Parts: sequence; structure tokens; C-alpha cells
Amino acid sequence: TALAGYGGIFQRNTRASGVIPQISVMLGPCAGGAAYSPALTDFVFMVRETSQMFITGPDVVQAVTGEKVSQNGLGGADVHAEVSGVAHFAYDDERTCLEEVRYLLSLLPQNNMELPPVEPTADPADRRCEELLDLVPVNGNQPYDMRRVVAAIADDGEYLELQERWANSVICALTRLNGSVVGIVANQPQSLAGVLDIHSSEKAARFVQMCDAFNIPLVTMLDVPGFLPGVDQEHGGIIRHGAKLLYAYCNATVPRIQLILRKAYGGAYIVMDSRSVGADLSFAWPTNEIAVMGAEGAVSVIFRREIAGSTDPVTTRDLLIQEYREELMHPYYAAERGLVDDVIDPAETRRVLIRSLSVLRSKHAELPRRKHGNQPV
Repeated sequence: TALAGYGGIFQRNTRASGVIPQISVMLGPCAGGAAYSPALTDFVFMVRETSQMFITGPDVVQAVTGEKVSQNGLGGADVHAEVSGVAHFAYDDERTCLEEVRYLLSLLPQNNMELPPVEPTADPADRRCEELLDLVPVNGNQPYDMRRVVAAIADDGEYLELQERWANSVICALTRLNGSVVGIVANQPQSLAGVLDIHSSEKAARFVQMCDAFNIPLVTMLDVPGFLPGVDQEHGGIIRHGAKLLYAYCNATVPRIQLILRKAYGGAYIVMDSRSVGADLSFAWPTNEIAVMGAEGAVSVIFRREIAGSTDPVTTRDLLIQEYREELMHPYYAAERGLVDDVIDPAETRRVLIRSLSVLRSKHAELPRRKHGNQPV
């Protein structure tokens, strides 16, 4: 009877998915089959030292595998916030946790037939973000904190980041622009140079789906050198997991804006909401580089024989890299071909995004009639 009861709850979670926002707040242990209910919801909040989630408890784990672990070590808030990605938020105490739940609710509609609530703001819509002119280094190999970019354009610098400590190479956040809620997906150059890997692809895909379900426009901010290479990534199914993010974007009907800050290389550029997969508008900073790969890698492949046969391979390679950059990777190459709508002044980013979202407010798009797609889960 207890198992049947769990099954009924899971079915209701699933039927309500995408219809109403579902939030799980863990203020105690949640073990066994019951843990699947929060896993089916949109957001999971946990409190350190108080809440735990696991399918099999420490005693069973030790009996079966011989591993000895505490309840918090197995399924505590920090474990699910940093390692498993099950928890979207983790806090030190219940009061803070519940305050953040209230803040999240202020950013969400009551159901999928409503728009997110709009709040008046004193932050001017045409405010210039002068700090962005110096925040992003021109040198593509230098890291910076993308969170500072998000804070610079957001109303009053406020945003709510989901899964902040898991899959750190991508940022997923809810914020407001001119009082209206938007979802931000952004590469984080401070972590793995902002690459997409198995976990970050999955994290961003889930966030895009949530925003699309609840009528939250998407702004995707790119500085991505590609997908993370490696045997572990390939054997772990990076193709399948990367396809989750691609599917989520292609399936999304909310207003979608792409902003290219610096690097946008290879398949990762396509997957991060390029015009070719349905972005409504695409903007780029003058530092943008849209290409299959970086100049160094491209020259090494295309001009391999010329470099090998040169009397001074190093100088020849450097000259070819410079020539490749000037001819094929200048800021306006993509704009000339319609892949980017405009190259904008970084300081004007907030104003451009707000005006663009205003234009797209009446967007109406429908998917083909079908029972459902077959997402690469």
C-alpha cells in the first residue's frame, strides 16, 4: 500500500510538470522511493546538517558494498549541491532557505498560462554598463567572472543562480531586465575555460526546458571554446548529453536572444542557441570570434604541409595564424553573413537586450502536433 501511494504521488508530479511550478523544500531526511518525488520537481532546496536524500541508506550501503559513510556524506545538502546536482539550492538554516523560496516564487508565474510577475524598477532601461568595457579581456585565453557580467546588466545587480556549485562551467540564473523576468544561460570562463561538458550540458538543458515551460524569455551569453575533449567525456556520452541542450533550445518557443561576448567555437556555438537552431536575435561584442575552432588549431590542420616544409616553421605558423584571424575571424564576418544581427557596444548591452525583449514580447510560436518528442534523455 505504501509503494502504491508513492506511485500515485509520482504520477501527479509528472502530470503537473510544466503546468505549475513544483518546488521541493527538504527540511529533514527523504529516503528510499520517496526521493523520486523531489527529483521530479522543478526546484529542490536543502538545508545543511538537517536534510538528506538517498535511495539506500548508509547501513544498506555498508552491508552491500562494504563502504562506510555518514548520512550527510551519502546524501547531504552539500553532496547534492556539488556532486550529484540533485539540489538546486543549499543553505545553512531553515530561515534563509524559506526566504529564498519566497524570492524564487516572486520570479515564477502561478502556472503555464500566465507570464512571470513584473515588478517596477528604478534601474533605468537605457543605463549604460561602462564596467563591461574593461571586464572581459580581449585575450581569449584570459579568464574572467561571467557572474559580474550578469550582475552588470541585471536590474539593481540582482539575480538568482540555480545549481551554483554544480557543473560550474555554465551559469543558469533568473533575473529581471526592466522589471521582467528572464532566464540567463552563460558560459563561465573561470571554470574549465567555459567549455560544455556532460554535466553542464544537462544542467543548461533542464533550465532551458523550465524557462520555456513557464514563459520565461531566454538570454544566452557565449564565451565557449567548445565541448570538453577526453576519453571519459566521449565514453560518458557527451554526444547524447550535448544533444539534450540542443533539443531543449530547438524545442523552446519563448523569446530567445543570443549574445556572443568572445569565443564561440565549433558545435558548442551551435548548441548555445545560435540563429540556426532558432534564436530570434543574435548580438555580438566587437571581441567575438565565431569559428569552427580557434585560429591556432585551424592553421595547424589546414596548413600542416606548408608549416612542415617551411625553413622557419614557427614564423610561418605565426604569420598564417595572423592572416587567418584577419580574414576569417574579424568581428563582422558572421554579421556579414546574417548569423549575427548586430555587433554592439558592450556598454549598451542592457539597453539592447531590454529593447529586443520588448520587440519579442508578442512572439507566438507553435510546435508540430504530436504526442511528445523523443528527447535524448
